[in-house]
Amino acid sequence: MKRNVISIPIKDLVEKNSYIEDFFSSIGLRDYDDRYTLEQLVDLLTDEFIDGCGMGREEILTHFKLFIEKMEELKVKSEKCTESITILGGHDKLGKEENISITVKPGEIISLVGPTGSGKSRFLADIECIAQKDTQTGRQVLVNGKTPDLDERFSLENKLVAQLSQNMNFVIDLTVDEFITMHAESRMINNIKDTVGTIIKCANELAGEKFSPDMPVTQLSGGQSRALMIADTALLSISPIVLIDEIENAGIDREKAMELLVKKEKIVFMSTHDPLLALMGNKRIAIRNGGVNKIIETSSRERENLVMLKKFDTKMMELRNIIRRGDIVDFDIGEYMKL
Repeated sequence: MKRNVISIPIKDLVEKNSYIEDFFSSIGLRDYDDRYTLEQLVDLLTDEFIDGCGMGREEILTHFKLFIEKMEELKVKSEKCTESITILGGHDKLGKEENISITVKPGEIISLVGPTGSGKSRFLADIECIAQKDTQTGRQVLVNGKTPDLDERFSLENKLVAQLSQNMNFVIDLTVDEFITMHAESRMINNIKDTVGTIIKCANELAGEKFSPDMPVTQLSGGQSRALMIADTALLSISPIVLIDEIENAGIDREKAMELLVKKEKIVFMSTHDPLLALMGNKRIAIRNGGVNKIIETSSRERENLVMLKKFDTKMMELRNIIRRGDIVDFDIGEYMKL
């Protein structure tokens, strides 16, 4: 905004940046004529309002300018592009060097496979903290081929990484609608109402059982919570990297969830024991004894097998729904599973 913001009609400011209304709400100013500039509006405020506000007229103008500057700064930061991340190998639990380098770009899925306790979660943790040879594995993570500065690595406002763990338990006392609206407002987007509606609709398409916008987030099931956060991460979060720990246990449409994240150009690392999810990845990293044992590129034959696995998975989902409805499985399962 090159012009002096206090000399621009409020209506024009709000049309470009809806978050400006939050400033007026914060000082208790809710009923006003948006055809005025802030400078004009402040002159018209009563002395009673100014006393109750706790700021003088000049202070209001100064705080508004600072507010706009901060929001513009956050907006610029959120537009930074992550073109790739690279993981440079460290060592396993016995000190054996990994000798690997893997670069991942937006829209790619990397599956992490290996026995329980092999080190999959530790690999995800190294990415989450953008490790710089300062964790127990000695791995290093580069962003766009370079060592990230401290601001990139530890920024709370513009986190590079969003993590979806196995347990998504909410403690905040808000409805689903209020929770997503709060996140949308913090991202300074326009059309907040439409965006919130789209996210909740998307989450319900992923969840096994639908939920309403007015349901408290503390009452969501594990699967519903995971579905909501996947939709929120894909459609609203600016974090370019998404870490997912065993999505197969979440009771959601796994394939749709992955397709959504890929469509939104996220870099996805996914720990899994599920053959279907493992083969959905562009590559899979086999972890053993705390280190990377092998990096496998998904072959054309594996992609053909994935098509068959999806058909089996659809049949299994139908069976799960039959059981959930309380119906009886009184037919020939062998015949039913034939494809």
